[in-house]
Amino acid sequence: MTKIKTPWPTKDAMTQIYDKSLWGGDTYDFYSGEGSHDTDIIAPYIDVITTFLSEKHNQLVVCDLGCGDFNVGQHLVNYTKEYKAIDVVAPLIERNKRHYKASNLEFLNLDIVHDNLPAADCVILRQVLQHLSNNEVSQVLKKLNKYRYIILTEHIPTGNFTPNKDIISGQGTRLKHQSGVNVLSAPFLLNIAKAEVLNEFVMDDNKSKIVTLLFDLQAHDTAKI
Repeated sequence: MTKIKTPWPTKDAMTQIYDKSLWGGDTYDFYSGEGSHDTDIIAPYIDVITTFLSEKHNQLVVCDLGCGDFNVGQHLVNYTKEYKAIDVVAPLIERNKRHYKASNLEFLNLDIVHDNLPAADCVILRQVLQHLSNNEVSQVLKKLNKYRYIILTEHIPTGNFTPNKDIISGQGTRLKHQSGVNVLSAPFLLNIAKAEVLNEFVMDDNKSKIVTLLFDLQAHDTAKI
């Protein structure tokens, strides 16, 4: 029987990554890689994000795009009004629903490139765009204008580099091309009002770093949230 290809190869690639444990971990469970489990990386990240959410009186509705195995997201839920955790891999979402329960937590199986995204105050994109082609990154970014805040984390080279070299979605990241995603640079040129670096983690080899930025799309607005 001939297998019918889906129109969304990124979904297939991500499903295969989890099916074959290509990011490591237990072959009998889902694992989103060391970047979601290494305490040195995630502890300071969780600290700065919970601080930001607390400053908003735990009243933000958060949309986590690419929530993965939820090892990180689970620590943020209590600091939000509502937490909508989204991933393209359906079995992963079903697994998360069994493992994590909260009255303000909802898991959704959506393709962030092709599907409509839920309403929220704040979007979290943690090391997601780096796996997508420039075309898919552009499609995602077009949907983010309706949100007030974007918390974006990307793994990029240290020092000077040419940003946004194109890749095939799901085939690694731009690091192997000495590049990384910068949504403020061409071809994306995301329109924001204010940017702030929340956290940087330099990898052991000093050749790359994981950077978390907070973008405020409406900084002129004096509203609390």
